Amino acid sequence: MTTRRLLLVNGPNLNLLGTREPEIYGTETLSDVERIAAEAAASRGFVVRSVQSNHEGVLLDAIHAAREDCDGIVINPGGLTHTSVVLRDALLGVGLPVAEVHISDIMQREEFRHHSYVADAAIVHVIGHGVTGYADAVTRLIDVITGQADG
Repeated sequence: MTTRRLLLVNGPNLNLLGTREPEIYGTETLSDVERIAAEAAASRGFVVRSVQSNHEGVLLDAIHAAREDCDGIVINPGGLTHTSVVLRDALLGVGLPVAEVHISDIMQREEFRHHSYVADAAIVHVIGHGVTGYADAVTRLIDVITGQADG
């Protein structure tokens, strides 16, 4: 039986979770996020490969590599959400289903955060549910991948 896999991508500054602006992002760490996503995936028979980088090219390379062995991508692009056309293009280019997740509600924050360049590349959007939103994004994406929900 082939292992079903998701790529979990966390963008710049998400390595600071737990200490960076806890009033906005909470006190859970990146390790907590990765564990939450992995547990949600495991409950459905999937595994998660995680990548976090403060360098856009590293994220692009991981997304490109996902074509070879992943069934979908869960991504919190961090600040790249609002600036990166190339990240959007990479997500569209690999042709995998994508879930976009944000810990805070970007629509309730500064105006420049209201636009997401990756929104149209994603079929699942989970915004403003804290780190537990990662479990929801994983579950909903797996539902689409396995044909239990429309994408």
